[in-house]
Amino acid sequence: MQPTPACGDDDDEPTLAQTEGPYYTPNTPERTSLLEPGMPGTKLVVTGLVLSTGCQPVAQALVDFWHCDDTGVYDNSGYRLRGHQFTDNQGRYYLETILPGVYPGRTRHIHVKVQAPNQPVLTTQVYFPNEPGNNTDGIFRPELLMEVQDVVDGKAASFNFVLAAA
Repeated sequence: MQPTPACGDDDDEPTLAQTEGPYYTPNTPERTSLLEPGMPGTKLVVTGLVLSTGCQPVAQALVDFWHCDDTGVYDNSGYRLRGHQFTDNQGRYYLETILPGVYPGRTRHIHVKVQAPNQPVLTTQVYFPNEPGNNTDGIFRPELLMEVQDVVDGKAASFNFVLAAA
């Protein structure tokens, strides 16, 4: 039996829902890496857990990510920088991608849909600390900031999603 994950003060309230935005595309490929050969941008690895409000890992939760490229443009005709995966038995997810760009009116962010098996979908966005746009983006919420650090080949970020039971 795996130990219960260490839960902090932010891990017992459900993750804040946010708008899906206009660029969601369903039926994305199942994959943990959104990287493509020759893709420009700073490499970003995002990791974390999907937890219940009781701080228990949620196995086989669907985690669907999408974001713009490093110039702030979304791929609305294909699946570039879009993909979904399922958490492992410890509720963990792992995503390789690039640092999203910014575009007018929005700060740097990644869109996410998270769904425990047979439960409602949480649609939200996660954000990057110390971004100038955080002060002017009307959608930005500090509760959705990832922890981000510089690493040898880019950046590493983490965020734990907490799902309320239906």
